[in-house]
Amino acid sequence: MPVVQTVALSAPMKTSVSRFRIVAYWEGISYLVLLLIAMPLKYGLGLAVAVRVVGSLHGALFVAYLVLLALAARALGPRLTALAAVVSLIPGGTFWLDGKLGEVGDTPGTLPNQTS
Repeated sequence: MPVVQTVALSAPMKTSVSRFRIVAYWEGISYLVLLLIAMPLKYGLGLAVAVRVVGSLHGALFVAYLVLLALAARALGPRLTALAAVVSLIPGGTFWLDGKLGEVGDTPGTLPNQTS
């Protein structure tokens, strides 16, 4: 009989905000790779496949970013949710946002070191 193991979510994956921050990090990486590596390969060396591959990956991560942002919107509050949507369009914006989010809990719209 096969042994079935249950895997508990580690602390960083327990809240919607934590999951959003993880995907935001990888979305930010993919955006920079697309702009700084794949685009120069396409237009400098004619390697269009670089943009096709990295662009597809970035597109999937961007959709995941938006879905997880919608799921975390209640915990983030309307102001931080709108900010997260805007900074996703700026290269490196997700890294700046991560620094601002810190460890946002379930209190809507609060940042670390803020009192309610």
